[in-house]
Amino acid sequence: MRFMHRLPALACAALLIPTLASAGPELQIPDFSHLRAKASDSVDLTLDGFLMRIARSVAAREAERGDADLAFLKDVKSVRVQTFEFDHDDAYSRDDIEAVRRQLSAPGWSALLQAKSRREDSNVDVFVHSANGRILGIAVVAAEPRSFAIVNVVGDIDIEELARLEGRFGIPQVGRDE
Repeated sequence: MRFMHRLPALACAALLIPTLASAGPELQIPDFSHLRAKASDSVDLTLDGFLMRIARSVAAREAERGDADLAFLKDVKSVRVQTFEFDHDDAYSRDDIEAVRRQLSAPGWSALLQAKSRREDSNVDVFVHSANGRILGIAVVAAEPRSFAIVNVVGDIDIEELARLEGRFGIPQVGRDE
């Protein structure tokens, strides 16, 4: 009889095991409020829930008009972009973004691109979170001495459609000189 009382709790625990076994595609991005006052420019964009539904609606209308730049939003659940630019080197600690990079070593995440320049002291990491042959998340962490950017997109993602957004909406250009 005692087992029957514990059955709901055991069922909930069983449902959580896959979640605990591998981190999902949604990153835990730090608040970074301590850096906003130091930054000369910053962007903090979060689209999810109601705002994501509005963005999908706008994307559908734009697609009807022939502008397919936002077509990737049709199956996306959330988009998070944080960028910071500073007036001088070392205004932020690289430890500030290492917590995000560590999440990308969790099961399900695979490196798509890792670029490092010693000359420019920059690192760009692009990771995808996939399951069953589908991309369910993408993360970009780009860092230079005077700036950094973190992008996290969660949902069923068409990588070719997403690549069209490079350099727009606060999404950094990856692997290109400006």
